[in-house]
Amino acid sequence: MENDRPTGKDRPRDDAPRFARPGKRPSTPKIMQRHRGRPGTGAPEGRVFLYGMHTVELALSNPRRRVHAIYATRNARARLEERGIQFPVEPEEVTVRWINQRVGEDAVHQGVLVETETLEPVSMSQLGRARLILALDQVTDPHNVGAIIRSAVALGADALLTTTRHSPDETGVLAKAASGALDLLTHIEVVNLAKSLLELKGEGFTIIGLDSAGPLPLEETSAGKRTVLVLGAEGKGLRPVTRDACDALARVDMPGQIKSLNVSNAAVLSLYIIGKKLGISG
Repeated sequence: MENDRPTGKDRPRDDAPRFARPGKRPSTPKIMQRHRGRPGTGAPEGRVFLYGMHTVELALSNPRRRVHAIYATRNARARLEERGIQFPVEPEEVTVRWINQRVGEDAVHQGVLVETETLEPVSMSQLGRARLILALDQVTDPHNVGAIIRSAVALGADALLTTTRHSPDETGVLAKAASGALDLLTHIEVVNLAKSLLELKGEGFTIIGLDSAGPLPLEETSAGKRTVLVLGAEGKGLRPVTRDACDALARVDMPGQIKSLNVSNAAVLSLYIIGKKLGISG
């Protein structure tokens, strides 16, 4: 493997990870010997690099997270300590350049990087008394899905339902876009979305699909005491099999000259409208 660490007189004195325990020599983290893929994808299989102060703070506070390593600049560690964060493993001190090499210079990492296992989705049997579920029908862009997760938490959704295929994997990019909400929202992953929607219908949920050709605006569409809001991918929209599983199709009317919204923005507006119907939104 190529070792990307500088040597000799060209090596910065602060490039080596620190915060080693007393009596032990600082060792090169295992990550340094791993194959480096394109930025944001270099974590070992089954693991993910999370970065950004708020994202990392919530990840470290999530008991479901299994954290393997924490890398932080001196200032970033101090900021985490000021917030009262308990470290499950001892952080190692690195430079901003060291983190840039792993997540890319454009990533807003704020000097902190965590290597953790991906979160395991839960089963539908763990929904409990959920009232509002957001389902995504093959929405694949990680920036959009991350933004949707953030909005879902902010607007009181209880869970997110996605498909095993044609959905983005958990990555640092998705987690950063979610701004920590990834660790706050129940995530259910299913093989067959239409079948799962029918199962939820049997549990008393009303299934409403967002569709630009829906017969009624979402505001005028009846919602039950428990609702699943289904959004499709931009351009394609809901698949026919998904549409057939819905109790109702509804549209979101735009008063301006542009009549459509990005899927993440459509999620914000539709979650707010349904939340008001359920007494969740103010």
